[in-house]
Amino acid sequence: MHAMRFESVSKRFTMGHDRAKSFMDLMLRTLRPGSRAPREILWALKDVSFLIEPGEAVAIVGRNGSGKSTCLKLMNRILTPTEGALDIQGRVAGLLELGAGFHPELTGRENIYLNGALMGLSRREIDRRFDEIVAFAELERFVDAQVKFYSSGMTMRLGFSIAVCVSPDILLIDEALAVGDQSFQEKCLERIEQVRADGVTIIFVSHALETVRALCERVLWLDQGRLREDGSSDRIVDEYMASVHAHEEVLAE
Repeated sequence: MHAMRFESVSKRFTMGHDRAKSFMDLMLRTLRPGSRAPREILWALKDVSFLIEPGEAVAIVGRNGSGKSTCLKLMNRILTPTEGALDIQGRVAGLLELGAGFHPELTGRENIYLNGALMGLSRREIDRRFDEIVAFAELERFVDAQVKFYSSGMTMRLGFSIAVCVSPDILLIDEALAVGDQSFQEKCLERIEQVRADGVTIIFVSHALETVRALCERVLWLDQGRLREDGSSDRIVDEYMASVHAHEEVLAE
């Protein structure tokens, strides 16, 4: 039994250019034939296939724009594939983009219950986990303040705490973790190791390659939307770093 399977998954976005600057501009473009703004097709992922087993710790690396965030959003069921098949088993919790999933007008308390409900927890289950979430996030004094008044670090702490305290089967972690202070980052990494020991599947996206090497035994390397390599963390990290250095040397010439 697998935790996650991608079978020839592709994701396409259609991007518009030269957006209308006013309502009048929009009306004129609608009325005049051939006045619509040009549109560009972007394949963020193209024909990506891999299988992740329960309890694996897998990192995804690649340059900006390589498809990492799109891949995580597919895993978190925020997006659906344009082509191919995606199968995910179990409850998924994710710390993706900073503040994603939070309503800024709601308090920290209300957002905990909202996010828990979105992950499929009953109110009784959230009640049982509430104190642990708040304590881990170190937000006891601010839990009843609106999230729009939280700093980026406070928002990250709350998001991570919810993700690790709701007993997920799969934990997704993006670069948002880097926003926290050093002591909290260390606390997060310790908790990741703990949930990993408990058999939770970890998917970790980061440019901190030494953390990738320490935390994950396997790495998926995305390059321009395609899966370039899939292998042991030591081998793939070394190959990826060599590729990045070679690219930088070419740009410097």
